[in-house]
Amino acid sequence: MGRGPGKGSLRAGLNEAQAEAVQSTEGPVLILAGAGTGKTRTVIFRIANLLEKGAEPRNILAVTFTNKAACEMRERVGGMVRREAAEEMTVSTFHSLCVRILRVHAGLLGYNTNFSIAAGSDRDGLIKQLIVRHGGAKQKIQAWDVASAVSRQKNSGMPVGEIPDDLIRTVAMSYQRELRARNALDFDDLLVLAEQALREFKEARDYWRERYHYVTVDEFQDTNGLQMDLLMQLVGPPHNLCVVGDDDQSIYGWRGAQVSNILQFGHFFPDPKVVRLENNYRSTEAILSVANELIRNSPSRHEKTLRATIRGGEKVALMALPGDEEEAFWVAGEIRRALAGKNGRWEDFAVLFRTNTHIRKVEQIFRQEEIPYRLVGAQSFFDRREVRDVLAYLQVLANPRADVALLRILNTPPRGIGANTAMLLLEHCREHGVQSWAAMKDESFTGQLSARGAGAVRSFVELIEGFSSRFRGAGDRVGEALHELLQEIDYLSWLMRSCRTEEEREQRREAVGEVGVALTDAMKRGRSLQEFLDEAALDAEPEEELEQKSGVTLITLHASKGLEFPVVFLVGLEEGVLPHWRSTEEGTRDEERRLLYVGITRAQKQLFLSYCALRRKYGELVRCDPSSFLEELGEEWIVERDYVEEMNALADDDDVNDFFGNMRALLD
Repeated sequence: MGRGPGKGSLRAGLNEAQAEAVQSTEGPVLILAGAGTGKTRTVIFRIANLLEKGAEPRNILAVTFTNKAACEMRERVGGMVRREAAEEMTVSTFHSLCVRILRVHAGLLGYNTNFSIAAGSDRDGLIKQLIVRHGGAKQKIQAWDVASAVSRQKNSGMPVGEIPDDLIRTVAMSYQRELRARNALDFDDLLVLAEQALREFKEARDYWRERYHYVTVDEFQDTNGLQMDLLMQLVGPPHNLCVVGDDDQSIYGWRGAQVSNILQFGHFFPDPKVVRLENNYRSTEAILSVANELIRNSPSRHEKTLRATIRGGEKVALMALPGDEEEAFWVAGEIRRALAGKNGRWEDFAVLFRTNTHIRKVEQIFRQEEIPYRLVGAQSFFDRREVRDVLAYLQVLANPRADVALLRILNTPPRGIGANTAMLLLEHCREHGVQSWAAMKDESFTGQLSARGAGAVRSFVELIEGFSSRFRGAGDRVGEALHELLQEIDYLSWLMRSCRTEEEREQRREAVGEVGVALTDAMKRGRSLQEFLDEAALDAEPEEELEQKSGVTLITLHASKGLEFPVVFLVGLEEGVLPHWRSTEEGTRDEERRLLYVGITRAQKQLFLSYCALRRKYGELVRCDPSSFLEELGEEWIVERDYVEEMNALADDDDVNDFFGNMRALLD
């Protein structure tokens, strides 16, 4: 056995609550770890303490949600105890734990223990074959439609034979039969079958309970019902289970997480020791006071209050702005002013968004203002498939000889010009030294095609020629012309059919609308269609891997969990955005409040909140109301700033600077 450091060192640098958590090693333990309270450090010290008290390393299991987190935990424990002891422990994700269980006990369920795991492209490739086999290709169902339906059924304990959609059910049942025939399991099977083996077979239960005497689960607020069932089978008396999490940061309900697991932990494992970590070492008193005021309004939560170890701090700024362009310029200006007065770095700043589509305007203005940025957990607006599709159409309308754009839209959406026709087109162009557009209008090419193929090519040429003349005379109404083109080709309906979730549909619709908005804005600034396209092409130019770049961080609220930044801008705080409009229909308003709470508690020194009076949605200018959550923040630590007043002051400063500049010029 590997011994850890002495007991005195295990308490060094820990506050009273952390020390209590570290010393609570027997029976069920619930560690409620608020944002910035040193959760990971506490968990590491607790595991080291188990070893110090004599627990065998092989009897310790720690479960995390990602391989990265598991590796980090093993490394940090290894820094405190003998390296061999850290290696003997099991530190794994839920899925890798289930693989361990099934490698030993899959035979009890009629599976070979040498099963393979069907994941990623292997799984999707199999599903695509089955879709074709069952005639689903004509109905445009995607592999994801089947995979997500299967996953939902398995995680909710329902058989795939009860999927409502007839075709998806047929493919799903065929998929399960194929997996079984190939002795393969998908990721959801790993959880389902491991739980089943433990539940139905005492020998499996006894084996793993004898193996793991001490179990720790991190980020417990993110567990789903199936994972909870697995833990109940895995952990027997005396229930040495320690779960660590924060119900106030439970924001993944949309992917199956059940906040009830942490709220009702005592129902599953009676009389747990509850330890609250409330001393926050990340944020100022001002920021934490605003966060505490907000989360107190959550109707179902464990009572706890983040206590600031950093007293005072700048008040949280709240700014109302006319529109999203003013909002983006305001953020850019605040960052530049902050850097001008201090020795800060671009990386000290983060802009947090509720949805991906709100990133477009900030990206555009940051590029214009030459502010470096990096995207985390979001796709660049200019790299989105639908944005590139629409820009390709505009490029062909401006210049039909733009071959790359032409080939992109040739069969987007499908119009009967398939891959074989495209290959014939490219071969014809190479042989005759002409461009694709000229070839498509030449009977020497169309004569090689079937009557149907030739008709499809002629229809496409007529479409482009008709709308090219339309765009030339559209002037400021070019956005309307684009809308009519997209309606004519039924682009949005086709795009929606490929979306996996309602949220994805909404984001893609908004992105298409944003292209129209940007195009109209460019025309009003006197740009030609080609100039607009040139600017968009430069914006879309791929740079180095965005997540590895230096610069201001642009990040979604969901992706920001677990991160921290000295200065945070929370933008787009409007009703219907945060809380999202769907939350009322789906009963998830509480989760939206927790999402805002997560955003607020990312800030270390300064926090800026903003909302707009008007915002473009699907190309239309829509009036916005401030988020109802803003009313829950309290006033003591918030300062409401006046945009018009500040703009007037800036204008006055410019006038003064101009005056002195002119005086200096005269003196020179």
